[in-house]
Amino acid sequence: MTSKGAILVAGGAGYIGAQTCKALAQSGYLPVTLDNLSTGYQAAVRWGPFYQGDLRDRDLVHKIIAEHAIIGALHFAAYSLVGESVRDPAKYYDNNVGAATVFASSLVEAGVRALVFSSTAAVYGTPTCSPILETAPTVPINPYGASKLAFEGALHWLGQAHDLNWTALRYFNAAGADPDGEVGESHVPETHLIPLLCKAALGTGPGLTVFGQDYDTPDGTPIRDYIHVADLANAHVLAIARLIAGGDSQILNVGTGEGATVMQMIAAAQKLGLSVPYTVGPRRAGDPPSLVADSSKLQALLGWKPSCSDLETLISDAMRWQKNPLY
Repeated sequence: MTSKGAILVAGGAGYIGAQTCKALAQSGYLPVTLDNLSTGYQAAVRWGPFYQGDLRDRDLVHKIIAEHAIIGALHFAAYSLVGESVRDPAKYYDNNVGAATVFASSLVEAGVRALVFSSTAAVYGTPTCSPILETAPTVPINPYGASKLAFEGALHWLGQAHDLNWTALRYFNAAGADPDGEVGESHVPETHLIPLLCKAALGTGPGLTVFGQDYDTPDGTPIRDYIHVADLANAHVLAIARLIAGGDSQILNVGTGEGATVMQMIAAAQKLGLSVPYTVGPRRAGDPPSLVADSSKLQALLGWKPSCSDLETLISDAMRWQKNPLY
């Protein structure tokens, strides 16, 4: 039995959820995963008990909380494909808002008052300034971002009504893989730059497509703030610990504060000796030129700093996983 108590992790079989379960275990918590395996992998659940089920199953959620004396929860169980959200917005609102709200209310009913929510920089839409502060306008340009913002609103009102303390972590671009090779990206379909870059270099996927080279950036390709999944996981551990200790509700950006263009990512891979075949295609609709976080609030509140988010480490860890994926 761990000394700090048990944390319920909804979506703990996914990429970021599984990495956070490992970080929780390393910090002395018992992560208890609830996942329906629609996009996650049971093989990724290695650091605590696993329950296969739905967020809407109030009886199951109450059972898990009672059996393990849950003291806090993390919510990762959302759909996250921007293009799919545009084609099927109802699916995204049903799960990312509807199911999430049922889950949060089940926590409240069972007496759990600390919840960390996996939100996204997509709530900002096309930002008017960079780096982006949490106070920047939230004008999402796709149903995915809109659904995440809607649940942030639901958390606000649940907190007002039921003394639920919550933290919404607005991620920028999660990337990389577990430094020990135990967790990594295995999305179907894969849409993220770094795994696609690695697959192109390894010959296990098609050549990389660079979507647009006519943005107002130094080399014409979009700028993104890439945060290592291990650094991101550590932010969750610090956030839930703060809430359990009585911390108030907060919205916090999670990023490095530094951006890299797509061509800079390719150049970083080339420095590591990788050959990345690529072609330049048209822009994708809705892609802003630059998304870079101001994470000073997170750093001040939680004492968090990224420790492994440099480009070479991100790509090296991702390559190690892509060469030998465990699931």
